Amino acid sequence: MTVKILAAARTDIGLVRSNNEDNYYMDEATGLFVVADGMGGHASGEVASKMAVDIIRDFFKGMSKNRPAQIGAYRKDCADMTNQLGSAIRLANLAIYEASQNNPQWQGMGTTVVAVRVDGNRLSIAHVGDSRVYLIRAGNIEQLTDDHSIVYEQVKREMITKEEAAKSEMRNILTRALGISAEAEVDLDELTLVPNDILLLCSDGLNGMVDDDTMLSVVEANDDPAAACGQLVSLANANGGKDNITVVVACIGKKKGLFSFMSNIFKWFGR
Repeated sequence: MTVKILAAARTDIGLVRSNNEDNYYMDEATGLFVVADGMGGHASGEVASKMAVDIIRDFFKGMSKNRPAQIGAYRKDCADMTNQLGSAIRLANLAIYEASQNNPQWQGMGTTVVAVRVDGNRLSIAHVGDSRVYLIRAGNIEQLTDDHSIVYEQVKREMITKEEAAKSEMRNILTRALGISAEAEVDLDELTLVPNDILLLCSDGLNGMVDDDTMLSVVEANDDPAAACGQLVSLANANGGKDNITVVVACIGKKKGLFSFMSNIFKWFGR
């Protein structure tokens, strides 16, 4: 079953950082969406995040020519597509790790990554780090990924609240990232989508500056994903813009132009 996807993305340097170490990839036709948030000195974070995005993209482009080898353990409780996402991320991890070992300027570089693939009504998710994917459905927003960070571990163990975690000085300390070691532990998940579901992928430069309820309100108020992305970035900057900001909004089952057209009609009669 083919599902129409209407998507847009936006990345911004923010108001504090000297360069943008975030990268993203989106392809409505294949249903592949990726966000990576790099880290490391001398702009090596930008190198790491770009490597992650490019390798994951090329992994799936190569699938049309031949079936790629499974990299790492195969999860029997997950579909082939989900395992392929995991393989792509593990391949990216190894490439980033080897590059950091062989280039003194890149030593210590790494990146988070969250990647999703929509295949019919099935959603595959793979991630490492604290970049997130949210599901917006029927007026609710749900975070589908767990942050691999010290404070999120404390939240899960009920040592601190989510509100305390958001203010913690340790909120940016990760427990997992790509490129840190030769092997990466990748979280995999999958679920069934329904028409009008909306996926939101972002780096922590967005969710660190804009709370979940506000993200929900902005996305639901904008039928155009590009407008939603632009407004979310503007809000993150208005709230301090302390980090690079990247957001992808993908609407499932919506047709291009239809909702913008209807919005214009309502605006016209509302004059």
